[in-house]
Amino acid sequence: MILDPMHEALIEARAAAARGEIPVGAVVLGPDGRILARAGNRTEADNDPTAHAEILALRAAAASRKSPRLPGCDLVVTLEPCPMCAHAISLFRIRRLIFGAYDPKGGGVDHGPRIFESSSCHHRPEIVGGVRETEAATVLRDFFQTKRQ
Repeated sequence: MILDPMHEALIEARAAAARGEIPVGAVVLGPDGRILARAGNRTEADNDPTAHAEILALRAAAASRKSPRLPGCDLVVTLEPCPMCAHAISLFRIRRLIFGAYDPKGGGVDHGPRIFESSSCHHRPEIVGGVRETEAATVLRDFFQTKRQ
């Protein structure tokens, strides 16, 4: 069992930043609390605007379990998921979503379209936001400050 899965997600976010990607990291925990998959953003490297950390980690976890759904699994991500990722989380049937920094501009959970509150959403995970929020936000802020210099 991982004692601090957000720490692991932050490692992925920092690795993404080192590759020049927007620093978002995600880990999927199995029902036993062990990491099934981990990823950082790869939109630039893959030339794929859908290669968000959440999507990549969810796909890898589903492949490892040989199932299109991940009941009993948790997703830990450093940033509030965007609407695309929030909908994917619903489709994968994630039990619990844990995220770090809130995203008032691009978020889809507590901000924007609030995907899990939509009548078209078939599954709503338990949501825990703001976990290590300051640290997660700092990783993002530092990345963008460096880009602007």
